Amino acid sequence: MFPLYDENPTRITPYLTYGLIGVNILVFLHEVSLSSEQLEQFFSLYAVIPRELTTNLVPEWTTLFTSQFLHGGWWHLISNMVYLWVFGNNIEDRMGHFKYLVFYLACGALAALCQWFIGMNSAIPSLGASGAIAGVLGAYVIRFPQSRVLTLAFFGFFVTTIRVPAIILIGIFVIQNVISGLVSLQAAANMTVETGGVAYWAHIGGFVFGIILAPLFGLFRRD
Repeated sequence: MFPLYDENPTRITPYLTYGLIGVNILVFLHEVSLSSEQLEQFFSLYAVIPRELTTNLVPEWTTLFTSQFLHGGWWHLISNMVYLWVFGNNIEDRMGHFKYLVFYLACGALAALCQWFIGMNSAIPSLGASGAIAGVLGAYVIRFPQSRVLTLAFFGFFVTTIRVPAIILIGIFVIQNVISGLVSLQAAANMTVETGGVAYWAHIGGFVFGIILAPLFGLFRRD
């Protein structure tokens, strides 16, 4: 299933959601223009590398924010931006532009710290908007628990659209990441080598911090 749009109208134009999507796309287009060596250097400068953050906190802390605009491939970018497009506009509408931006960046940074905590000595770059977007999903699920989302559904070769409760889509996201996170944690405990892959703990951390922080940023403010 792939979300298309939700049923909640917005009262303001979500300029920051559009802007965040635009910046992510522009940065990714820059990435694909680089050679392999240049891209590796680009990631070493702007992605979170846990080992570097552990040993050089002061110069490396900025990567907690810059890493949120990097992506590892087209599908990584597209899936993140679709979720931001569908769910971000209503959270921006409820919080207001400035609070929404601070909330988004804070969730992304805290999510990256969650992934760092799991593997402080890892040399594998951690990047992507997934942690920040997970924070947006956390805010959405507590603000619009009864909302439905028009979703693209695939049944073999047959494709259709159906309306699915947002809490189910977000719940699937959380369950998948919890299971995958626990599996990756168990693997790390049983092995002495680094494990790569998706930063599941950043997703989980971002979601939890989104639920915690969203009320503090005016998610339930009166109209």
